[in-house]
Amino acid sequence: MTQPSAQSWEFTDDRGHLAASLDTPARVVAYIQAGASLWDLGTRPVGIFGSYHDGDSPDRAKSGSLPLDEVPYLGAGAGLGLDDVLAVRPDLVVALTYGGGQVYGIEPDTAKHLEEHVPVVVIDVGQGRTLAGVRERFAGLGRSLGTAESPDALAGLTRAESALAELTASARGAARVLALSPGGPDSVHLARPGKWPDLSALTGLGVRTVEPPEGPGANWHTGTWADAAELAPDVVLLDARANAAPAAQYAGDAHWAAVAERAVVLPWNPETPASAAAHAAFFAGLTRALRGDA
Repeated sequence: MTQPSAQSWEFTDDRGHLAASLDTPARVVAYIQAGASLWDLGTRPVGIFGSYHDGDSPDRAKSGSLPLDEVPYLGAGAGLGLDDVLAVRPDLVVALTYGGGQVYGIEPDTAKHLEEHVPVVVIDVGQGRTLAGVRERFAGLGRSLGTAESPDALAGLTRAESALAELTASARGAARVLALSPGGPDSVHLARPGKWPDLSALTGLGVRTVEPPEGPGANWHTGTWADAAELAPDVVLLDARANAAPAAQYAGDAHWAAVAERAVVLPWNPETPASAAAHAAFFAGLTRALRGDA
C-alpha cells in the first residue's frame, strides 16, 4: 500500500497554525515589511502588498532594500483581492499581526479564502514581542526557506548595539528622544515607547525615550504640536511613512518650529524590516545623532 507523502517543509506561525507543503516554498508573497525582511535574509518575494494605510503604489519608507522596480506590488487593504495574490502563483504568503492573530492589512474574507489555496504564515510584530524576538522569528522563517542572516550583518548589529549602549552610558547619551507621527496641522501622535519593539529596544540600550502623557490610545497619545513642544525632545524620530501627514500641513506651526529648532530630526519607520542589517542601521543612525554627527 502506498504511504502518504511526508511534508518536506513545515513552519508554525504565531497564531499556532502549522503551514506545510511537499516542497520548500520558493515563490513568496508578503506584506511589504515582511517582504523587506525576507529580502535582507536572501529571499526575493514574487509579490508584496500593503495595508489599509497604503495606496495604489508601495510605500518607499516601508520597503527597506526591496527593488520595487522588480518586485510586483499587488495592492493594499480592501484593494487587494484574492485573484491579485493568486495571479503570481505563490506557494507561500507571509503576513503580519499586531496581536490576537488577526491578519494585518488583508480583508478577513480574503485572508480566509487565501488559506484554502496556499500556506499562509503570520508573524506577530506587536508590543508583546521584543525587537530581537521579531527578528528571530523572521530569521527562523528564513532558515526554513533555506536562507540566513549573513555573518557580516550579525556582526554589524552587535557593533551598532554596543556603540549605542556605550554612548548612552556617557554624558552625551543623556539626550531625550521622542518618536512621533504627524497627524496634520493641529494634531500629532506621540509614540508610547513601551508599545513599540524598536523603541523598547532603544530604552533597553540606555536611550532616554520620552514618555507622552497618560490617556487613551494604546500605542500613541494623540495631542497637539504644543504637547510635543512641551516634552522638549533633543532628538525627534519622525514617522516617514506615506500615511503620516506631509510636512506642508504643519511646517508653519510655531510649536513644531520650536521642536525642529531645538531637536535633531531623524526619519523613523515604525515598520522597519526585521533583519540584522535594518536594525543595525536604525541603531547607528541614532548613535550618529546623539554624537552630533547627523
